[in-house]
Amino acid sequence: MKRLTSHRLFWPLVTLVLLLAINASFNPGFWQLRWRDGHLYGSIIDILNRAAPLAIVSLGMTLVIATRGIDISVGAVVAIGAAVAAWMIGGQLVMQDGAPVYLSRFPMGLALACAMGVALLCGLWNGVLVAGAGIQPIIATLILMVAGRGVAQLVTGGQIITVYYPPFFFLGGGFLFGLPFALFVVAAIWLVLQLALTRTALGLFIQAIGVNPAAARLAGVRQRLITVCVYGFCGLAAGVAGLLLSSNVKSADGNNAGQLMELDAILAVTLGGTLLTGGRFTLAGSVIGALIIQTLTSTIYSIGVPPEVNLVVKAAVVFVVMLLQSPDFRTWLRSIAVRPAARSAA
Repeated sequence: MKRLTSHRLFWPLVTLVLLLAINASFNPGFWQLRWRDGHLYGSIIDILNRAAPLAIVSLGMTLVIATRGIDISVGAVVAIGAAVAAWMIGGQLVMQDGAPVYLSRFPMGLALACAMGVALLCGLWNGVLVAGAGIQPIIATLILMVAGRGVAQLVTGGQIITVYYPPFFFLGGGFLFGLPFALFVVAAIWLVLQLALTRTALGLFIQAIGVNPAAARLAGVRQRLITVCVYGFCGLAAGVAGLLLSSNVKSADGNNAGQLMELDAILAVTLGGTLLTGGRFTLAGSVIGALIIQTLTSTIYSIGVPPEVNLVVKAAVVFVVMLLQSPDFRTWLRSIAVRPAARSAA
């Protein structure tokens, strides 16, 4: 039992199961799944679909935190990626053979590539500032966090860009084999990362950088190059999340898209068991952490918590969960429980 409870994924999974159970207690039909129009529908499917963008951002954030860094600009990069894609796709109504048809301003493939390319450049910019210029990660990414919102608003012209091109809607709202397509995007990214980190030396190098960057550099690890690439991937992940979000809502808002997602991503990564001090990390835990955040949000709404206090409740629950995951805190609780038992035995 002790070996089970000491596993890094045990407490995140317990937390997720408890939140799902609480949600089900307030919603009798929570576990019900319906097959309609060739797709699965239900509360569980909604949680999985809405958690997908956060899970992707969390995967990128995991690698950054594993190298003892932080990226608080991912929310702005989400907005930039969404804005670029929405602006390039748009959608123009034309008549073809007597029927109305929406056409994209640019080819959809080009629009998606440009959006992800811009997001990748944003991440590489952060990496160069951190690894090349030696700026503290929180300061380096704060620059893009502030400027990125301005860039997104420049792309959108300060307005909400509405997309009218149906093929684009499939990314965030489409289904494949009865499940949301966004889940397959998350699974693909996780699988590629998992193989790269476990079947090559990359995972070991990232851990070495997180434990001791100076020692890793002296051991021959290309610490600066890996750090730049890690930040670049984090930016790319944020860009993909922006595509899913804008596709789901069929629009892009440079001011509000991805708002506070950087905080949710950091929470998801830490809830999943990755150490903020670097070194130890878990991709599966970060995905579970994203599910915890989304399930917690759904639970708060289902129990009728007023909107003005839901952030306070969310913070309180996360605080309790983080305490329960702390080995030092659990040791302290056990010591308190043992003392009265020892006194009564004496």
